[in-house]
Amino acid sequence: MTPLRRRMIEDMRVRNFAPGTQSTYVRHVARFAQHFRKSPEFLGLEELRAYQVYLVQEKQVSWSIFNSVVCALRFLYRVTLGRDWLIQQIPFPRREKTLPVILSLSEVERFLQAIPNLKHRAILMTAYAAGLRVSEVASLRVSDIDSPRMVICIRQGKGRKDRYVMLSSRLLPMLRAYWKIVRPTDCLFPGRRPDKPIGRSTVAWACQKASIASGLGKRVTVRALRHAFATHLLEAGNDVRTIQLLLGHRSLQTTQRYIHVSTKTVCATSSPFDSLSGLDTQ
Repeated sequence: MTPLRRRMIEDMRVRNFAPGTQSTYVRHVARFAQHFRKSPEFLGLEELRAYQVYLVQEKQVSWSIFNSVVCALRFLYRVTLGRDWLIQQIPFPRREKTLPVILSLSEVERFLQAIPNLKHRAILMTAYAAGLRVSEVASLRVSDIDSPRMVICIRQGKGRKDRYVMLSSRLLPMLRAYWKIVRPTDCLFPGRRPDKPIGRSTVAWACQKASIASGLGKRVTVRALRHAFATHLLEAGNDVRTIQLLLGHRSLQTTQRYIHVSTKTVCATSSPFDSLSGLDTQ
């Protein structure tokens, strides 16, 4: 490990960055250095600009990945290398405003029925039933399931925050049946080692496999299940503030985008086309 990498990791740990964020930032900076075959200490504004152009034009990375790279480089130069003057020259791109693909209730049911593996079915049912991120559902512990209070404790979710979500009365029997067969002791969904949680890539793979098996024609991910959870709550009449708390969103604006995909909002008003009574549409 180079002294610069060690110093950057120490700077992130002092600021209590999540382990996933630390590894992501280090990986982005390492690829930046490998691209020019030089330490970032000896790279400046021209290299930063050239690397951004390379990511957009040649690698054609998504804007979310591009922004993650920008965050990593900004942290490196502002905090670890102390070059505040350079930060303004590393711009954030304007984010695309896209709407998530939403599964209907029947599509969610069809997807979950296409999962043959007991553990995978329990994981993905829990992800949808509580609207969890893939990292949150993978890291659940047996003690996080509070059946007397009918809640699930999410420990150190995004932003290093704890929160409670509902424990579905229909999910609880499924989890109990799963526990009787698998008998997890600490991690609710252990990986190959009983003391370690299942990997996020394994959960994503199981989700992809079930998506293909269901034949829905939509790409189903854990994030898509989370989007469906939020949208279905909104369509059932729950207020946005409650959904924000359940999802663990820091900003209400993030949660409000589900208003744009809710059929309760979109279909609340009739199209003026319906008023053209004399038009033959046959």
